[in-house]
Amino acid sequence: MASRTSDNNSRQQRIAEMRRAEKARDRRNKFLAIGISTVIVAGLVGFGSWLLIEQKQKDKDTAAARKAPVSGEREWDVKKLGRNHVETPVKYEMNPPVGGDHNPRWMNCNGDVYKNPIPEVNAVHSLEHGAVWVTYNEKAAPGDVEALAGKVGKTPYTLMSPDKEQAGAIMLSAWGKQLTVDKADDPRVAQFFTKYVQGPQTPEPGAACTNGLADK
Repeated sequence: MASRTSDNNSRQQRIAEMRRAEKARDRRNKFLAIGISTVIVAGLVGFGSWLLIEQKQKDKDTAAARKAPVSGEREWDVKKLGRNHVETPVKYEMNPPVGGDHNPRWMNCNGDVYKNPIPEVNAVHSLEHGAVWVTYNEKAAPGDVEALAGKVGKTPYTLMSPDKEQAGAIMLSAWGKQLTVDKADDPRVAQFFTKYVQGPQTPEPGAACTNGLADK
C-alpha cells in the first residue's frame, strides 16, 4: 500500500514538473514572440522614418535643382517669341527652335522617341505645352543616344529626334531655353529635365502631349 502511494505521489510530482516546465516554456515563447514583434515594429518604424527622410531630401534636392541656374544654357526673351497658330512654314532664328509661331497640332511628347527628323512647327507646339525636346546629330555617340532615348522614354512631356543641322552633338530645348552638351551623362541633362519638364517657363502647363502628330 505504501509503495503504491509512493508511486502515485511520484507520478503526480512528475506531472507537476511537466506542467511547470510547459508553463515556463510558454512564458519563454511568449516573451520571445513579444521581443521579435518589438524588433520588427521598431525596424518598420525605422525604415519608414528613413524613407520619409530620404523623400524629404529628394524633394529638397529637386527644389534646389529647379531654382539653380543651368550652367551654359541659353535664354531668349519669351515676350518676343510668337505664339500664333499658323498653317504656313515658319523661319526660326535658332536651331532647334525654342519658341515662336507654330502649327496648331503638336508632336506627341509623352516620352516619344522619333527615329527621323520631325517638323519644327509641330515640335515648338509641344514646347508650348511644357515639353523638353532632345535632339542630336552624328557627333553624338550611339551609346549616348541610346541612354537619352531611355531617359526620354520614361519621362512624360519629353520627346527626342535627330537633327543633322544643329551645331551641338546633343541639345535640349524648352520654351525659351536651350542647352548644348557633349555626353548623355552630363549632370546638366538631369537638371534641365528637372527644371523645365512642365517647368515655370511653360506657356500652357498641363496641356496635352498625346493625340497630336505622330512619327510618319
